[in-house]
This record gives sequence, structure tokens and C-alpha cells, in this order.
Amino acid sequence: MAKKAKGNRIQVILECTEHKESGQAGTSRYITTKNRKNTPERMEIKKFNPILKRMTVHKEIK
Repeated sequence: MAKKAKGNRIQVILECTEHKESGQAGTSRYITTKNRKNTPERMEIKKFNPILKRMTVHKEIK
């Protein structure tokens, strides 16, 4: 049986940008999906960082 072609939806990891600069231990990461046709560039979303206890910008990492 032949394999299906890759879909447009892929899993991406979002990591907090402010947490790295703060110097605190740990990381804030989220896993989500995106449509690679509609958003070919890296995603940037505001998400809650439980360590800093506030909303921060999370960027897509490879």
C-alpha cells in the first residue's frame, strides 16, 4: 500500500521569548499545529507563561 502524501497541517513548538532573557530556570513551551500553506513564516502568539505568571510572546522554534 502506498503512503499518503504529507498534509499541509504540521506540528510546531512555541517557546517563550521573555523567559530566556529573564534568566530563570525552566522553559515555557507549547505544542500546536499550523497550516504551512496559509502561514509559511514562523508563528508568534501571546500565551500564558506559568513560571512568569503572565501573558508573554511565544515564537515558533525548529
